[in-house]
Amino acid sequence: MRLSLRTRDPASPRPLRRKRMVAVVPSLLTLGNAVCGFTCITYAAKVGPEVGADVNSLHFAALMIFAAMVFDALDGPIARLAKQSSEFGAQLDSLADAISFGVAPAFLMLKFSDTIFHPRLLWVIATLYMLCAVLRLARFNVTQASDPSHETFCGLPSPAAAGMVASMVLVQRGLLQLAGSDPTHPREQAAQFLSWFTEASLPVVTLIVACLMVSRIRYPHLVNQLFHGRHNFQHLVKLLFAIGAVLAVHELAIPLVLLCFVVSSPLRAFWMRVVLRVRPAPAVPPPAVPDVPPDQAASAAP
Repeated sequence: MRLSLRTRDPASPRPLRRKRMVAVVPSLLTLGNAVCGFTCITYAAKVGPEVGADVNSLHFAALMIFAAMVFDALDGPIARLAKQSSEFGAQLDSLADAISFGVAPAFLMLKFSDTIFHPRLLWVIATLYMLCAVLRLARFNVTQASDPSHETFCGLPSPAAAGMVASMVLVQRGLLQLAGSDPTHPREQAAQFLSWFTEASLPVVTLIVACLMVSRIRYPHLVNQLFHGRHNFQHLVKLLFAIGAVLAVHELAIPLVLLCFVVSSPLRAFWMRVVLRVRPAPAVPPPAVPDVPPDQAASAAP
């Protein structure tokens, strides 16, 4: 019995399997974003329900959200600089943002304000924030193709909303240090009041930024507007104000700067639409077709 080995003709067509390439450095930065969000949840979970819980754990957890913002700001420009932008990177970025800017800030608020509000109310606010962040990210993925310049955002960006929540937790340790041990000093009394006010107002702020994320208010893209093109004198004044505030009061200036960014666009929209009554320009209707009598239409026909 004779066995023959069948060989493949090299000239015959052969299906090629294309390997999907993944950008390594941008993907690592995006994964670093997700790691920071998970680290925030881990350290916030260490805080117990007792009054005066571990402030250092909450402080470090809030810092992890800002570290996630740094990773999120770097992965996109590096991918475009290396010409390695892909659909995989965009989807991975959204998943990481959902952890770092959706779940982590909501859980941080739960652990920070659990001594003032009812736990069920805090759970509802945290759940609404998380859902609004996920919806905001999903809407951005759908609508980003219609705005290739990315000069503005529709709704408050999720990193800014998470930074607003984390900044109020971040200032708590500084306020407690200012309070000191002498309750009769006016400065320490003011610091104690601000510490209580920060803890009491954080759930309200969380609910407000959650609503702004799913709103239609246009917010500027700060990275693209600051580092691309030429700008007027007003942009320079805003940048100098932000730098001066950070240098003057350090971490206490972070919520002030973020608050200015969060409320500036709603106030501008309110001023334009309510006070000045400026409405969007209506769409131009198509030209009307003149009515032609039937007899003229019949005579004009070939």
